[in-house]
Amino acid sequence: MLNIIINAYACSPNWGSEQGMAWNWIVNLSQYCNLYIITEEEYADLIEEAVSKLPQQENLHFYYNPVSKDIRKMCWNQGDWRFYYYYQKWQYRTYQIAKDIIKDNSIDLLHQLNMIGFREPGYLWKIKDIPFVWGPIGGMETMPITYLEGASLKQKLIVHLKNAINAYQTRHSKRVGKALERADVLIAAVKGVKDKIELYHDRKAILINETGCYPQLAEVEDKRGKESFDILWVGKFDFRKQLGMALQTISKIKNLPNLRFHIVGSGSESEKSHYKTLADSLGITDLCEWYGLIPNAEVQAMMRKFDLLLFTSIMEGTPHVVLEAIGNNLPILCLDSCGQAASVNEKIGIKIPVTSLCQSVFDFSEAIKKLYKDRELLHNMSLSCAERQQELSWDSKARQVVDIYEKIINKR
Repeated sequence: MLNIIINAYACSPNWGSEQGMAWNWIVNLSQYCNLYIITEEEYADLIEEAVSKLPQQENLHFYYNPVSKDIRKMCWNQGDWRFYYYYQKWQYRTYQIAKDIIKDNSIDLLHQLNMIGFREPGYLWKIKDIPFVWGPIGGMETMPITYLEGASLKQKLIVHLKNAINAYQTRHSKRVGKALERADVLIAAVKGVKDKIELYHDRKAILINETGCYPQLAEVEDKRGKESFDILWVGKFDFRKQLGMALQTISKIKNLPNLRFHIVGSGSESEKSHYKTLADSLGITDLCEWYGLIPNAEVQAMMRKFDLLLFTSIMEGTPHVVLEAIGNNLPILCLDSCGQAASVNEKIGIKIPVTSLCQSVFDFSEAIKKLYKDRELLHNMSLSCAERQQELSWDSKARQVVDIYEKIINKR
């Protein structure tokens, strides 16, 4: 059995996002490999409890590299650039921990797993004579500026600044360049990242979306006779998730009988106030239910009951919530962009082109009208999720990566 060191800053069971992504990769890879995982300590209790219940627990060895509560708060606040200073220090300590692990164990390969953002590749690549894999890699794409209509001057400046920084770092970051050059294999989370790696760094990358799903054995609930039409939106209340575009979409179809719009997620007090005020001004307050932050299990229970996931994000890797929707047989309406473009096909949802805010509101509303009227089509999309679950399953992705490991090691 292969011995693999995995660098995964954010890792936890019972979570979505980066934490859940890393946990699911690790749990599924550990069915085929012996893993030495270096992670932050915030979720240590949850990890240890979950590992104790796994049949492959002997293949999981966790090493904790803690940070302070203040640094954790910076990490949660994705607009806080101070975090990257401390995150780089965390990565260097992880590199030192990895070297200590190597002294006591025969390690076959090093894997920089998460967080997936490209601008922090860690330091495992500095360890010589052991194969190195980096990925899935995300974050190299820029945000489409055609969705800035109605945004504040501050928000417009932030988007343009981030796009400029992203473009510069993608091309010119020295440590990113060294890690890309050193890697035996690069895994891109989305096609846009694969294209940029190949264009700017002349390295081939394998496309494997960073998140997967678990095939469900339960039968699909028949909702064709259901009286209400329930649309679910899940996400943070930040600009890239485009809750405002979702609310504008609902306002275009507010006269459809028995329409309900369920909003899961939260943001700052000013963001929450802004979006609730917007809903009121659009005349859809009575259609909206605001849940705030709720446990992931409750979100998935909603997915099994509701009719459609409206996913309006304009800047993503591969969104965990989209894979969860597929896993719970919930059809998806989204932009034909980022990781959702590779996950959603015409059998399980509808993708609209990336255009502008006004055009997308129109396109989203027309697509919802179509599905509202054609419940047979919506039901068939739910049925087709089972096939897509198999194609995007965590086990399938894990076996792809194990195959990569073996090919690298055999080549060496």
